[in-house]
Amino acid sequence: MPHSPDPDVEVPHPIMRMGWEQLTFVHWAYSPDEVQRLLPPGLTAHVFEDQAWVSLVPFVMRVAFPGTGVIPWLGVFPETNVRTYVNASDGTVGIWFFSLDAARMAAVVAGRAGYRLPYMWSKMSVDVSGESSGDTAVYDCVRRFPGPRGARSGVTVRIGEPYTEGTLLERDHFLSARWRLYSKMFRSGWSASANHVRWPLHRATLERYDDELVEAAGLAAPRGEPIVQYSPGVQVAVSIPYRLRPTAGR
Repeated sequence: MPHSPDPDVEVPHPIMRMGWEQLTFVHWAYSPDEVQRLLPPGLTAHVFEDQAWVSLVPFVMRVAFPGTGVIPWLGVFPETNVRTYVNASDGTVGIWFFSLDAARMAAVVAGRAGYRLPYMWSKMSVDVSGESSGDTAVYDCVRRFPGPRGARSGVTVRIGEPYTEGTLLERDHFLSARWRLYSKMFRSGWSASANHVRWPLHRATLERYDDELVEAAGLAAPRGEPIVQYSPGVQVAVSIPYRLRPTAGR
């Protein structure tokens, strides 16, 4: 099983294993107040150099449950997340999802029921011509249900050279080195661990950005130049959700 570089994140008996593949990160800086107003109690915006960050992340999901392996068609589908980075009341850090669009209704139902994540059913496609420098990755999404119906996202990136050891910045690790996710369930905060190796990242150039999902999440339209990176993906072990408990003094 892959291990994250964070020794506090272990998943000895994962409820499922995933491949997050052919993935692009498009990161935007936001005012912390703009992000904080959309977070539930118990979570605060995690800032880097006084900025909160919001990311649009389209990719291919590959899901396997214990004893079943990956089910063809049903277990492989495009997904696009809108997410931010947070501190939790138990002292941990991780990801809060504003939305998760997926092309399989079964995944939407399972994500909403099992983890209380805001999954949406969407018509989606991913077309990656290769994973060498100069190749392209094309992602398209049209939301079906729930609303806002018809919200679109279209992203095309040109894949660049991989980052070599020591060339990633502290900000890159801040944005990618995340091994927990949070949700709100039965009026309480919950978390789950997602254990994987560090992302193998490539430089990337944004050639097309035509997105409505970020604004559909209640955020202002992104401003300025984004940070864009591509990854061939990682294998992930995911835990069952557990209830967040505040640490002493919080």
